[in-house]
Amino acid sequence: MESYTIGQAANLLGVSVDTARRWADAGRFPTHRENTRRFVDGPDLAAFCVEVAQEAAAENGEAYTSARNAFSGIVTAVKLGDVAAQVEIQAGPHRLVSLLTREAVEELQLQVGMQATARVKSTSVHIDLA
Repeated sequence: MESYTIGQAANLLGVSVDTARRWADAGRFPTHRENTRRFVDGPDLAAFCVEVAQEAAAENGEAYTSARNAFSGIVTAVKLGDVAAQVEIQAGPHRLVSLLTREAVEELQLQVGMQATARVKSTSVHIDLA
């Protein structure tokens, strides 16, 4: 079973190491020590990631949807063409680029600096190990 340091867990959760430590100290997810380092087991961290995502969705008042791959972030670039447009969103450590119609960008009034959620659907998903 894979285990993660608090720093690695913080990175996967998209929070600071201090926040991950506070959550662990509060008992939000179990840890164990090996010598002087604290670790969290992979299945425990995975369950906690799901819990945090559900809490964030409830706090942000996100509507329920069948699209599971939602990345909330901030619009960092909008490039308009005659017919098409390109929108970039920074969602935590993830940079997402979407190609859509200029009409859709104008209808949504997308601008740099505003919050937006990118929803991703794909028929082919590749998974790489670190």
